[in-house]
Amino acid sequence: MRLHDLRPDPGARRSPKRVGRGLGSGHGVTATRGTKGQKAREGFKMNPGFEGGQIRMIKRLPHMRGFHNNWRTEYEPFNVGLLARRFGAGATIDMATLTETGMRTTNLPVKILGDGKVAVALTIVAHKFSKTAREKIEAAGGIVTELGVKTAQGKRRRIEASDVTITHGESPRVRKPGTRAAARSSEITSASE
Repeated sequence: MRLHDLRPDPGARRSPKRVGRGLGSGHGVTATRGTKGQKAREGFKMNPGFEGGQIRMIKRLPHMRGFHNNWRTEYEPFNVGLLARRFGAGATIDMATLTETGMRTTNLPVKILGDGKVAVALTIVAHKFSKTAREKIEAAGGIVTELGVKTAQGKRRRIEASDVTITHGESPRVRKPGTRAAARSSEITSASE
């Protein structure tokens, strides 16, 4: 066998499709491009998602989904299991303590969640507690002090802990002006005194 005797396997190489060579080529007059239309023209290139000139689907979909609530109150969460591991029995945990230990990294209100086990009695002061966290802390002999969160109004920036903390002696905010709301507010104020 010599080099000129080498041939590829049968079927490994196929002749290229010769278009535009008339009826005798077997590909007809239109050269495999169909009859007229945009796709039959020279130099045609179809973009992905092209729908024949109508508004294509990617342009019909909404450009922005959902919304951002500027007045949503976000919390910095802490699990009771983490607090029980970091602090000993009888410790008082509040925002200042969390800041001093480096656990609190933002000025957001603090919320205590119930993941983990609590075997020591802790006194925890926070803005909000989940139901599970409250049950676990009290079952271990601890004390829960909830500061509460008021509704922040007119805030166009990130709501911080100082914006929503209910201070001592603060009167409840009246949502709607009117006699009924004013009467309700005076009843709440007199009851708190």
